[in-house]
Amino acid sequence: MEILIARTDINEKPKKVKLDKLKESGEKIFYFDKENSHKDMMAVVESFEKDGFNTHFREVKYGLSDGEFIYELHIV
Repeated sequence: MEILIARTDINEKPKKVKLDKLKESGEKIFYFDKENSHKDMMAVVESFEKDGFNTHFREVKYGLSDGEFIYELHIV
């Protein structure tokens, strides 16, 4: 499964990364692009939980528009 990482500049395209690479990275906080479907994000959360991790997932708004958000995932 490929997931889009949150862009750092509004004009650039989000970068794709495989779920396995995320797990291997050892990172504990991830930010994902709004172009990911909610269904795909729930699959990512479930995958980490199957591996025995606790997760905290939410949408983070950074503007007033409904489309100005990113997904945030904390792995514990």
